[in-house]
Amino acid sequence: MIEMKVAGIALDAATRSPIVLLRDSTERRQLPIYIGQDQAKAIINALENQAPPRPLTHDLFVNLFEEWDMTLERVVIHSLQDNTFYATLTVSQGETKKEIDARPSDAIAIALRTNSPIWVLEEVVADASIPVDRDADEAERKAFRDFLSNLRPEDFLQRGKLSSEEAQ
Repeated sequence: MIEMKVAGIALDAATRSPIVLLRDSTERRQLPIYIGQDQAKAIINALENQAPPRPLTHDLFVNLFEEWDMTLERVVIHSLQDNTFYATLTVSQGETKKEIDARPSDAIAIALRTNSPIWVLEEVVADASIPVDRDADEAERKAFRDFLSNLRPEDFLQRGKLSSEEAQ
């Protein structure tokens, strides 16, 4: 799994739909997830540490967690099926742990309010992320191609051989 942070909210240029952008710690990959207007507002409020005069749904969840001595350990975005992302909340209370199905947007809004980590399975990142730093990606590919082009069969033999002292 890859831990990701909320990079912000963007709008799709064609549909004007909000998108939450998750970014990996190396800032090389970004995962865009389309969300609703209400979830976008909830995420923006959490990012800007704005508290509503009365608790909204995500705030209510956080209040329930606190009152019942529960902890949101992490959010996991675990799959992408038919252009829909799926997530779970891992919640603990004492020794008991439960995984609760959630929309990623709601899970992210709650995670931001509780300072809980957001994790994404590698397969989801590989399938749905976009590169942030194309120059760094290309430099890495070029370095790997150069490494491969200079590799000789003898390099494998030398690494596989033990010296007479190591063999004893």
